[in-house]
Amino acid sequence: MTKSIMIQGAGSNVGKSLLVAGIARAAVKRGLSVAPFKPQNMSNNAAVTVDGGEIGRAQALQARACRLDPVVDMNPVLLKPETDTGAQVIVQGKRFATMKARDYGKAKADLMPRVLESFHRLRSQHDLVLVEGAGSPAEINLRAGDIANMGFAEAADIPVVLAGDIDRGGVIAQLVGTHAVLPEGDRTRIKAFLVNKFRGDPTLFADGAAEIARLTGWTDLGTLPWFTDAWRLPAEDVMDITTRKGGQFKVAVPRLNRIANFDDLDPLVNEPDVTVEIIEPGRPLPGDADLVLIPGSKSTIADLADFRAQGWDIDLSAHIRRGGHVMGICGGYQMLGKEIIDADGIEGPAAQVPGLGHLDVVTHLEPRKTLALTQAIHLPSDEAVEGYEIHLGRTEGSDTDRAWLSVQGRPEGASNCDGRVLGCYLHGLFAADGFRRHFLRGLGAKVSDTSFDTQIEASLDALADHLETHLDLDALLALAR
Repeated sequence: MTKSIMIQGAGSNVGKSLLVAGIARAAVKRGLSVAPFKPQNMSNNAAVTVDGGEIGRAQALQARACRLDPVVDMNPVLLKPETDTGAQVIVQGKRFATMKARDYGKAKADLMPRVLESFHRLRSQHDLVLVEGAGSPAEINLRAGDIANMGFAEAADIPVVLAGDIDRGGVIAQLVGTHAVLPEGDRTRIKAFLVNKFRGDPTLFADGAAEIARLTGWTDLGTLPWFTDAWRLPAEDVMDITTRKGGQFKVAVPRLNRIANFDDLDPLVNEPDVTVEIIEPGRPLPGDADLVLIPGSKSTIADLADFRAQGWDIDLSAHIRRGGHVMGICGGYQMLGKEIIDADGIEGPAAQVPGLGHLDVVTHLEPRKTLALTQAIHLPSDEAVEGYEIHLGRTEGSDTDRAWLSVQGRPEGASNCDGRVLGCYLHGLFAADGFRRHFLRGLGAKVSDTSFDTQIEASLDALADHLETHLDLDALLALAR
C-alpha cells in the first residue's frame, strides 16, 4: 500500500524543498519508489515537464532526487506572480486563469478536486509520496479553503512533520507558537518536528529540542546541521539567488522585479573561475563585468520599465561601448530588441514600448504560450544543447539572420553585427557542458572539466547522506501512512 507524509514549515524558506529532495533520495537509496508532490506552489521559476506542462522548479529537482522525469501531477497548482496583487494560475500544467489574490482565495475550494486527483494518481504509481507544504500552517487566517497545508493534509488524511529554521532565530517560538495557534484537529495531525539549518554542534540544542517536545507532545526527529553544499543545487525562490564569489570572470545579473526561470544561473555558479554577481535594485551594473546576463521575466514590459528606472539601460550601453558582452534569455532577449508590442494587452493595457535597442528585432506578445522541452545545436561550436522554452510571443528582425542556435533545423536566437550581444528563447543552455565551456572560453574565462549533471547528482547523494546521519529517518518514514 502506498504511504504518504507531508513536510510543512513553521515559516517560509525554512528549507522544506531541500528536505523533501533529501528524504526522497534517501528513500530511493533504500529501494523505495518515491514521488514528490506539492499541492500549491508560488514561483516564477518553472520547469517544463515531459507531459507538456509546467511545475515549480523545486518539484523538478525533487523528481530528479526520486530518479523520475517531472510530470504535472507533482505540482498541480502553480501560482506565477505577475503583479503585487495578482498571479497567473497554472492548474495541472496549463494556464487556468489570471487572478487577483482575493479572487483566488474564493476559487481554491474548487481546485481541491484537481489537486486530489493528481495526488491519488501519484499514489497509484509509487510506494511513497512525499508532500511539501507551502508557507506555514500557522497562517490560520488562510485556513478556510486551504489546499496548500492543513486543508490538503486533512482532505488526503496524511500525517505531518513540522520543520523549523534555527538559522533565523526564534525556532522554539516558531514551533511551539504554531502548536498554540492551530485548531485541535490540525494540531493532532502533526506527529513530529525537526529543526533545520543549525550552524555548529547540533547537540548544543538538545535542551531546546526537549522543551519543544515537552510543550507540543510531538516526536523530535533531530536537529539538522547546515548543509554546506546547498548552494550547488538549483534555487527555487528568488530570495535564494545571491552573489556567489568564484573566480575573476564576472557575470553581472540584474535582479528583475519579476525575474523568472533563473535556473540559467546555476551552472555558471558552479564554475570555479566564474563569479555570478546579482545586482540588486539601487546598484549600478558593475563596470568590470565580463558578461551582463539579462534573465527571464514574468512581466517583460514592467521589468523593462524598472530596468530603465534603475539606470541599468545607461550602464548597459556603457558596458557595450567598452567592448563588454551581453546575453538576454527569454524576457531578457525581448528587452534587448527595438520594440515590444502587446496589442492584445497580455501583460496589462495594450502597449507598444521601445526596447533597449541593442538587437535589431521586434517582439510581438501573443496569447499562445510556447512550452516545450527542446534539443538544439549551438551553431558556432556544433555542441548539442538541451533546454526548454516557456514564453509568450515571437521575435523577428534582421539580427535573427545571425541566429546562433538551431532547434530541430529551425534557426533560433539573434546576434548583433559584432557578436557581442546575443539573445535567445532557450532556457537551460548553460547546463550543457560542451556549450558552456566553449562559450566561457571564448570570453576569456577559465573553465572546469566538471559535469554539471554529475555535480547535481553528487550533491543530492550528499544531501541524503546528511539527512541519514543527523535525522531519525527510520522514525520519519514509519510515520507515513
